[in-house]
Amino acid sequence: MTIVIDCRLLNSSGIGVHLRGCLPYFFKSANNFLLLGNLTKLNIYESYKNVNIINCDIKPFSVNELLFFPGNILKQINKADIYFCPYINIPFGIKIPVYTTIYDIIFPDMPELLSKTGLAVRMWFFRRAYKKSKKIFTISEFSKSRIEHHLGTKKPVIITYSAIQQIYIDYNAASKNIQKKETIIFIGNIKKHKGLDCLLEAFHLAKKEGLSFQLVIVGSKDSFRSSDKHISKNIESLTSDSILFTGFISDEILMEHLSSASLLVQPSLYEGFCLPPLEAMVLGTHTLLSDIPVLKEIYDDYPVSFFKAGDAVDLKEKIIAILKNNKPKNIVLQEHLKNKYTFEKTVSVIMNNIDIF
Repeated sequence: MTIVIDCRLLNSSGIGVHLRGCLPYFFKSANNFLLLGNLTKLNIYESYKNVNIINCDIKPFSVNELLFFPGNILKQINKADIYFCPYINIPFGIKIPVYTTIYDIIFPDMPELLSKTGLAVRMWFFRRAYKKSKKIFTISEFSKSRIEHHLGTKKPVIITYSAIQQIYIDYNAASKNIQKKETIIFIGNIKKHKGLDCLLEAFHLAKKEGLSFQLVIVGSKDSFRSSDKHISKNIESLTSDSILFTGFISDEILMEHLSSASLLVQPSLYEGFCLPPLEAMVLGTHTLLSDIPVLKEIYDDYPVSFFKAGDAVDLKEKIIAILKNNKPKNIVLQEHLKNKYTFEKTVSVIMNNIDIF
């Protein structure tokens, strides 16, 4: 069987991480693979004997993808057996069975994140992907329930879960006994559903009660300032030595910050899976999570603490309680928890649910 994998989003953040983690396990199967994407970015996979590359620089979600996708590329794709799309941007002209991954469906659940036009456009892509797909993969029970709520129950929605990148596991193995610092770390973006405003307010309250820790925010200060007036006000209320914005950093520097932090706080209001808590725990760092359903689902068996989502006072109290004895010791995950979510398992579920014709 020949499977086309759309790799044009290989370097995107969440989707790219998931896809890069899965690819080596796809190639271990007894199938042939055509990788669709930029030849330069995909040449690292040329050493696999069952892999060929279709050079394609057509941008995802572009007019060219929908109306003017190159005929010579479509001809190569349609000679294969399966088209696997890691998101919802399926080019026009695909005639073979399509399988897609929908990580979450946040926009109809939180329509305030978009304009009415933006929501309508995204829902068009979601509905089209649902209609075109033979099966849909997603990364949590929560996401499955929301996909079925908004798009229907006629198509199979298969849960694969996500997983941690191997570099975190390797880094942990090579960097034992890292000394903890008096830092709290936040990894996210400026979007409202990430809950940064709640964290900043809670941190401000904790500082008033004598908390000596620094808040490390992975991202650019200007981006966070310009994103939301309330967030900007909270940032300005904190002294420069109380808060650190890392700006853009490499995976190596991110792992250094994460492994040396005393606590990761994930104050999200909405997620599809959410990897930073898993990354933190693999690196020995305690985690404090909002009690939204998906985080309770994914991390219920793990040594984590929860606070009431959106409640800055409860978050402040939980932060102080965890850090009252200053720097907590490194946590050590049990083996069954380290191996609960792996890309090998993810790919196994996908391959077992791709129909052979």
